[in-house]
Amino acid sequence: MTIASNLGFPRIGPNRELKRALEEHWAGRSSAAELASSARDIRLANWQRQAGLGIEHIPSNDFSLYDHVLDTAVMLGVVPRRFARRTDLDDTQRYFAMARGLADGASSIAAMEMTKWFDTNYHYIVPELDPAQEFRLASSKPVAEFLEAKAAGILTRPVLLGPLSFLLLAKNRVSSQPPIAFLDAVLQVYAELLAELHAAGVPWVQLDEPCLVLDLAPEQRRAYQAAYERLGACGPRVLVASYFGDLGKNLSTAIALPVAALHLDLVRGADQLAPALQRVPARLALSLGVIDGRNVWRADLDAALARLTEATRVVGTDRVMIAPSCSLLHVPVDLASETALDEELRGWLAFATQKLEEVRTLATALRDGPAAVAGELASARAARERRRTSPRTRDPQVRAREHGVTEDMLQRAPYGERRERQARVLELPQLPTTTIGSFPQTAALRRVRADLRAGRVGRAEYDAFLRSEIEQAIRFQEEVGLDVLVHGEFERNDMVEYFGEQLTGFAFTQHGWVQSYGSRCVKPPIIYGDVSRPAAMTVQWAAFAQSLTPKPVKGMLTGPVTMLQWSFVRDDEPRDATCRQLALAIRDETIDLEAAGIRVIQIDEPALREGLPLRAEHWREYLRWAVNAFRLASSSVRDDTQIHTHMCYSAFDDIMDMIAYLDADVLSIETSRSNMELLATFSRVDYQNAVGPGVYDVHSPAVPAAAGIEALLRRALAVLAPDQLWVNPDCGLKTRRWEEVRPAMQAMVAAARAVRESLVSAA
Repeated sequence: MTIASNLGFPRIGPNRELKRALEEHWAGRSSAAELASSARDIRLANWQRQAGLGIEHIPSNDFSLYDHVLDTAVMLGVVPRRFARRTDLDDTQRYFAMARGLADGASSIAAMEMTKWFDTNYHYIVPELDPAQEFRLASSKPVAEFLEAKAAGILTRPVLLGPLSFLLLAKNRVSSQPPIAFLDAVLQVYAELLAELHAAGVPWVQLDEPCLVLDLAPEQRRAYQAAYERLGACGPRVLVASYFGDLGKNLSTAIALPVAALHLDLVRGADQLAPALQRVPARLALSLGVIDGRNVWRADLDAALARLTEATRVVGTDRVMIAPSCSLLHVPVDLASETALDEELRGWLAFATQKLEEVRTLATALRDGPAAVAGELASARAARERRRTSPRTRDPQVRAREHGVTEDMLQRAPYGERRERQARVLELPQLPTTTIGSFPQTAALRRVRADLRAGRVGRAEYDAFLRSEIEQAIRFQEEVGLDVLVHGEFERNDMVEYFGEQLTGFAFTQHGWVQSYGSRCVKPPIIYGDVSRPAAMTVQWAAFAQSLTPKPVKGMLTGPVTMLQWSFVRDDEPRDATCRQLALAIRDETIDLEAAGIRVIQIDEPALREGLPLRAEHWREYLRWAVNAFRLASSSVRDDTQIHTHMCYSAFDDIMDMIAYLDADVLSIETSRSNMELLATFSRVDYQNAVGPGVYDVHSPAVPAAAGIEALLRRALAVLAPDQLWVNPDCGLKTRRWEEVRPAMQAMVAAARAVRESLVSAA
């Protein structure tokens, strides 16, 4: 019988209950026991919701207090020594210290590195290995959560990050030995855990191996075969889950794994079904991900049913599971809460709950025939047709302008000429200091913003409050001695949503929250139609800030690729076409900022590397249109206007030629958690433009010391020339408190001055 299944459910709760519980605990207002109780409530509600929707394989251990990769590291006993030796910390404190760092005076500890989970906007904690690493089963979380669900009358399928993907995502911080060298020791722990799960009564276990969709070396493919020969017979039936793309050259490896079932992503890898059906052995069941787990549009159920029918014709109904393409971690919980969306648009959408309803509908159609769900199939068909024919999705003027983009619109004068002109206009010192853009969003600011939405304050009162905040931020920056200032972005709720609210073709939810990392949640806009900019979006606030100071103030914009990547994007048009429309809107804004007297404009593109396809064979085409979109957005200004861009969590080694082709005057990047290791890439190429390697980890509450920042700057100067180096934090300061920001900025400026003075002395 066909099984309706799920790979993972959002862990934050429908009203961000996890976020609130975490932040209460971190603030010292709740105990570890109270946090654990809140977590149990969320898990139970998730299981009950899925059971009520008719899902038969319900995941457990997909919940995490911070990150599932960090959970796996802790489960395997992979705790970096700087945390392990702090015997004064209990397990919960150590877990959060690993994720967030530890602000503890002179003995503060840097957090573990954080980076993007494949090509999503979810962040994972990078496991740290060293040659002396000892692995052990250090956590019973997967067993405990299975038993927790079982006690509530729900039999679940525990989810584990697979051993190969864990190692391929890890780093060996003190040795060149590849993490996969630890495979035998890791498999021993996994075998022990699978035996415990079997003893607890687990019938199925899901081992996530998303690295199967990457370009794997032959020895890595052989490691997969060896690993699952060992694990496939350890007790529970094993489902290996691949997702985020097609298996490509790894299909033969995956099909041959000695396991009970294999999951295929048929949304991003639709073409892999036919070759998989040709090769699937009689012992192997297929889990088919036909519902998009990463976007919010209703599925084409007719097309999905056709694929599933073909699969069951080949392998039989008892060897097919129906599922979303990947974990539903990447979409909001329930469309039912979105009472403010207009009915037409709402009818085009499906969140996690609705996606599982689609899974159930398809399972019923396969079991009992399409007539059993004729109403549901007809409703989905009608919704897609209404969306296809709706005039609100297309604007002829926008499309004409997009098709009129020419090569000369992407060009500026050579960087060397621009640098000289900008130096004369801006008159900055060596190692100029700045921030990435945002300053703390205080409780008072959030309260006034909520009062505006509720009608308790008027627009004039709200704007006056913002002007006061901006002026205080400018005075603080002048006092601390920053060289290029920012207005603080107090008017912005989110770096994408703020702009989307002022562009055509965007829609917004009330409760469409998605976890980015830990307690950090984002509410991605929905791009449903053609995009244009009816009016200036940021000029008022940038011009006001510039009027307060003789120092240059940056105009702050979000770039077109990041707007695209951090939204739920329409799936009825090519992504590159939507990106060009976004670039033209940002281009208009840069023109208006320059006309208002802004001489430094930052166009943030933190998602450019994130959007890179997972297979190298597709990189060149993506990078061509993505980088050209940035150039289209940034190339309309005069040569003496300085263009900055910011990118975080970006490994540039393999795309450095395209990073250079961006041709931003100043590129700021995240480097503090990785101890400037990213700069090695710049040492291997003749990169001439300026670089601001982050010297302060803004995702940790720890306040950096000037001496530590100075050491990082000296490391940077081993790679970069003094006239190339800028000094800035890793990212915006929106999530930090002023009590942390003030001393951190003082330390950063002091370190920059000390290094600047030493350069003068040496000269």
